[in-house]
Amino acid sequence: MGMFPVFDLAYYIVSILYLKYEPGSVEVSRRSPVASWLCAMLYCFGSYILADIMLGSSPIDYFQHNSHILLASAVWYLIFYCPLNLFYKCVAFLPVKLVLVALKEVVRTRKIAAGVHHAHHAYHHGFFIMVIVGYVKGSGVALISNFEQLLRGVWRPETNEILNMSFPTKASLYGAILFTMQEAHWLPVSKSTLILAFTLFMATSKVWMTARHSHGSPFALIESWVCHLLFGSPLGGSEEDHHHAPAAAPSSPLKTKEELSEGSRKRKAKKAE
Repeated sequence: MGMFPVFDLAYYIVSILYLKYEPGSVEVSRRSPVASWLCAMLYCFGSYILADIMLGSSPIDYFQHNSHILLASAVWYLIFYCPLNLFYKCVAFLPVKLVLVALKEVVRTRKIAAGVHHAHHAYHHGFFIMVIVGYVKGSGVALISNFEQLLRGVWRPETNEILNMSFPTKASLYGAILFTMQEAHWLPVSKSTLILAFTLFMATSKVWMTARHSHGSPFALIESWVCHLLFGSPLGGSEEDHHHAPAAAPSSPLKTKEELSEGSRKRKAKKAE
């Protein structure tokens, strides 16, 4: 990753913490440690694997970095198998977790910038390729989550990240666009300034959302209006409200016919009078 070990460590801890939160992950770790380890490696290095495939490199190319693999493996073992769950309890303690989450967003921003820069060297004028590679570098774990679910023996197609983008996935896309514009000299700011600004935004947003246990998005209001204007989508999360609203009691066809018949009889009686 080219980062300080503390950032790498924070990235691995938070990534594998999220894995442990997934349904069935603890059971898989007891039943099949190999499958659990593979899932943990996908959570830590999925973005590199997916980006390498897209750029024509071997998907196992990143596994030549032994120190990173060993560090991530040690974190995986401590989170899932540490006696009395002590390591998990320490890193899941909210004040500690907030610091780790902020450090992870530092790594995410650097990965997006590095992905765009790498794609720029391979495809000098392939701006869409730069956006896609930067996007994948920032959110590759989420994008291959369905494959990771298969390793755990769980299949939940409704969690497809393309259909239901989480905040980090959306932010990675927007960040990839910004860094591509900067790389193409369409954005009049230096790369270091953009990295600093985007890192502050991501870290602040994720810390705030984690502290509040929120799964919302700071982009929700803007996206709602833009999608309404361009694509005719409902305003203000109407679809979400519709999904969560209690279903109305279905009307009985028999009752409806009886009411209509009764109404007809009343009208006929009024005419007769």
